[in-house]
Amino acid sequence: MIGAAALAKRLETLAPIGRGPLGTTRLAWTGEDAATGEWFREQAAGAGLRVERDPAGNLWAVPGTPPPWWAAGSHLDSVREGGSYDGALGVVAAFEVAARAPVAVISFADEEGARFNTPTFGSRALTGVLDLSVLDRVDREGVRLADAMRAAGVDPAGIGTAPDWLPRLRGFVEPHIDQTTELERAGLPAGVVSGLASRMRLRAEIEGRADHSGTTPPADRRDALAAAARLIVAALDRSGDGLVATASRIEVQPNALTTVPAHASVWLDARSPDAERVDAWRAELEELDVGLPVALALESRSPGCEFDAGLRSRLVALSEEMGARAPEMDCYAGHDAGLIAARLPAAMVLVRNETGVSHSPSEHVELEDAAFGAELVLRLMEELAE
Repeated sequence: MIGAAALAKRLETLAPIGRGPLGTTRLAWTGEDAATGEWFREQAAGAGLRVERDPAGNLWAVPGTPPPWWAAGSHLDSVREGGSYDGALGVVAAFEVAARAPVAVISFADEEGARFNTPTFGSRALTGVLDLSVLDRVDREGVRLADAMRAAGVDPAGIGTAPDWLPRLRGFVEPHIDQTTELERAGLPAGVVSGLASRMRLRAEIEGRADHSGTTPPADRRDALAAAARLIVAALDRSGDGLVATASRIEVQPNALTTVPAHASVWLDARSPDAERVDAWRAELEELDVGLPVALALESRSPGCEFDAGLRSRLVALSEEMGARAPEMDCYAGHDAGLIAARLPAAMVLVRNETGVSHSPSEHVELEDAAFGAELVLRLMEELAE
């Protein structure tokens, strides 16, 4: 049986990497990211696994048996000032599984996309759906993604060959912290994800005109920030019928107290199990009049997915045998397993999070619950190996 103490031992050397006074920051292609790579190699060596890095920067710890393998894992990067469990718990649990069964462990590169707004970068590259134009995106310091990858030892010119690695997998299971209170309310340690919602991220560029904030009459203003506010309210007011919209980021220029804002950039996010509902939300925003022209650009798009019915059924049955029948749950977050599911059998196991808080240092799981989730994955892998 996988126990809480074994998970705690692995976490105690991982959790300090990137931890600061306001949370954990491990952005892709940084020194902190490299440090988690060293941790990954140490864990692999302890489990007798061989480490390889694919052309997209994903880390693989593979057994001595020939491929294709079943694999488990998640990611080790984080959002800015995030928590200790999102992504990391899945990799830790996967190593415990791999210590007992002939499975591969994968840590996907840049799942969060927090540095370059490139969510699920590594799994998109592996499945051949990554838009290579993202390599020209820049971070807050003006560093290009392609240059950051190169500095981290990954040649961006080789990304197009990443899908050649996919046939090495038979399928994939991702353990992950629950990002809702659904399991806590049910009083259960783990759940099985039925599918991921369709997701869309938009960037809105609004061009106004700089004017004096005291002397310019309201009727003469071209206030980009005021237009951005109207756009945000309209985007959020269209939530409902299963759709959840969020305004997640805004930048204003010149951002001066005595100047009417001349330009605003707004990032909007919408999610729904119904992909057509997300597309309709975007279409409605395209037709919206907020007083100034709005240029909407698609930053990322995921159609959502349904996880493999056979794997889900076995996970539920195995959890019942373990004494706590895992409910099937919809998930509105994006995950690497969702990209893999479009090409191979895939599943997700969520571990109870009593507060539902995620992407925050307040996120928390009891390691006894995490051990239940890891043991559930192990039992599935043992069945699949028969």
